[in-house]
Amino acid sequence: MLSVLRKARLKDKEMRILMLGKTTIVKRIMNEDVNSTMRGDVGGQKTLRTYWKNYFEKTDTLIWVVDATDSERLEDCRAELKGLLLQERLMGASLLVFKNKSDVPGCMTTDDIREGLQLDSINTHKWHILPCSAMTGQNLHEGLQWVVQDAKDRLFLY
Repeated sequence: MLSVLRKARLKDKEMRILMLGKTTIVKRIMNEDVNSTMRGDVGGQKTLRTYWKNYFEKTDTLIWVVDATDSERLEDCRAELKGLLLQERLMGASLLVFKNKSDVPGCMTTDDIREGLQLDSINTHKWHILPCSAMTGQNLHEGLQWVVQDAKDRLFLY
């Protein structure tokens, strides 16, 4: 999967992707052990969210990971996402929403997540939602392909 990003990198061009929500997906993309601890990981607890802004500068794409098995936190997730999209340093960044744990029976549907996050009301950022599984790798490659194609379309990286 990392090869998708490597192929997209052109001479003197760089894509900046900020992923918030799930370390396991980053590990899966990097072909690392999904059961080990990741150095440099900034957690998602409310007390640590203020540190997120340190990573916003020049971000081309925000990848927002939602736990499709946790409907109780969907409203908090929506509020955090809405707040992030108002950040000046994220203006112009596209948004990929990974609906994680799609392989778990009884999880929320893609429409549930789209409606819960009020994605249809977002007109300041291009967005895409994709069901995935951090554990199996389902649709992670497809998500990265969307990120790369979107960056090429917006940033003229042909």
